[in-house]
Amino acid sequence: MSGTLYLLPTTIGSEGWEKVIPVAVIEQTRILKHFIVENIRTTRRYLSKIKVLTPIDQINFMELNEHTKLEDIDILLKPLLDGYDVGLISEAGLPAIADPGAQIVDLANRNGIKVIPLTGPSSIFLTLMASGLNGQNFAFVGYLPIKPEERKKKIKFLESRSRQENQTQIFIEAPYRNLNLFNEILKDCNPDTRLTVGVELTTQNEYISTKKIWEWKKSTPPDINKKNCVFCLYA
Repeated sequence: MSGTLYLLPTTIGSEGWEKVIPVAVIEQTRILKHFIVENIRTTRRYLSKIKVLTPIDQINFMELNEHTKLEDIDILLKPLLDGYDVGLISEAGLPAIADPGAQIVDLANRNGIKVIPLTGPSSIFLTLMASGLNGQNFAFVGYLPIKPEERKKKIKFLESRSRQENQTQIFIEAPYRNLNLFNEILKDCNPDTRLTVGVELTTQNEYISTKKIWEWKKSTPPDINKKNCVFCLYA
C-alpha cells in the first residue's frame, strides 16, 4: 500500500508560524520523516523552528525546483510507493500554487497515491481578499513576460479581458522587477482601472492598497522594490 502525500503550507515571511499555520498542520508536519521540498536549507530551518520529532539529520529530503530535470521527478515517488508518508513543502506559502511542486502532485494522482492538501497562507488569495475587487470571478495568470513589448501587450490583454469578463486578473513578478511592472501598468492602463498591490503578506511590513490608476499616479509609489508582491487588476 502506498503512502500519503501531504501538501504542507509554510510561512510566507519570517514571522512565527503560530500566526499563520494551524496547529493541526504543524502536528502533521512534525511526525513526517520524508519531504519533497523546493529548498532543503530553508526547509531544514523551518522544521527546526517547529520542533520536528525526528532529528533533522535523519530526515530524508528530496529537492524539487526549477532546476530538477523532468526525468528525475519519477524518483521522488519512491518513498510513497514504498508505503511512507511524504510532505511537500514550498519555499513559502502553499505548495503546488505558482510552485514546481504541482508536478509531483500530478504524478501522485496519476499513480493512485492519496493527496491531502492542508490549510495555510497564500499571498495570492490574501491579496484578493483584501482588494475589494471581484472575488467571484478571478484568474491567476502567474508571471508576465519579461520583454517590454510582450509585457505591454499582456497587460493590455489582461485589462481587456477583465473588462469583458468582469474578472479580476492576478499576477506576480520577480521582486527585483516589481517597480518596472508597476510603472508599466500605470503607463498602459485606463485611468479608471483599479490596481491592488499586496506586499510582504502576513509580515510586520505587510502593505495592501487598491487605487484607480489615476490615483496611483498622484500618490507616493509603494515600497515594492525587491519585495514579495502580488498585483490584482480590475477594469
